[in-house]
Amino acid sequence: MNEVTALQKNITDQVSKRVKELESNGLALPPKYNAQNALKSAFFAISKVKNKDKEPAIKACSKESIANCLLDMVTQGLSPAKTQCYFIAYGNELQMQRSYFGTVAVLKRLKEVKDIYAEVIHQDDIFEIDSDDLGRIIVKSFIPKFENMDKPLVGAFAVVQKLSDEKVYTIMTKKEIDKSWSKTKAYKNTVQQDFSQEMAKRTVINRAAKMFVNTSDDSDLMVDAISRTTSNEYEDDERKDVTPKVEKTKKLAERFSKPEKKEPAQLAMEKAKQSEKAPEQPKNVIIEHEDEEMERHEPEQHSIFEAVNAK
Repeated sequence: MNEVTALQKNITDQVSKRVKELESNGLALPPKYNAQNALKSAFFAISKVKNKDKEPAIKACSKESIANCLLDMVTQGLSPAKTQCYFIAYGNELQMQRSYFGTVAVLKRLKEVKDIYAEVIHQDDIFEIDSDDLGRIIVKSFIPKFENMDKPLVGAFAVVQKLSDEKVYTIMTKKEIDKSWSKTKAYKNTVQQDFSQEMAKRTVINRAAKMFVNTSDDSDLMVDAISRTTSNEYEDDERKDVTPKVEKTKKLAERFSKPEKKEPAQLAMEKAKQSEKAPEQPKNVIIEHEDEEMERHEPEQHSIFEAVNAK
């Protein structure tokens, strides 16, 4: 058994074991989804991936990042053999990203979603929008024309059809799409330019999916994997608390300085004993203590996949 084969068996065994644990805790994989076949396809795909230094990802990337990618893939029920996902090496870290087909397949697994699809709008296509009774944007008319298919893209829209048959629209102009593309790690590879139609559909579907994913009552394991895979392709996509500490302190001060509502009798009693009242504790002492407590109890962001660390 060579080194690569041994590594594949080691990581695959660990991922398979973790998947079984997650299934016992409520994770539901798609019907007829064969996780073992998907893992084999994934390793075949990873074996062809190289980082920017032309080093094979299977050797250059950490075992932990490979295992996390594979677990994210299985959790979402994706398969590289169906071109639903692909792998990219950033230095010594491997990341998985969904294709357009993968995003559609994953979102259809959400309980509220009956169907989801996207269309691109070319120059000179007929495209009109309106609003419904609640003021939400809807597509009033879309008439694409064959002779416009080679013309420049001017936008794209996605439609999420709920089980109730209600349709939720998301519309993006080409300027908005370009701005989204400019923040992706793969932008310099010009994949968006070479496959602009499919990438535009994928971009608008990812935006449409955010509300459904973040408000879904589906398995937190799957929702977490969906969100993490989406954020993999963007630079600086981590959610951080950017509130300055001075502002936090100010907010805490306002919280502690709110006047307490007291009964008239209580106010009279306090007024009579005002001369005997003990000096108040400095507010800054309370603020500092409270701020330390908040930081101490602030939940840390841990991956659910920390249990799958390759040894």
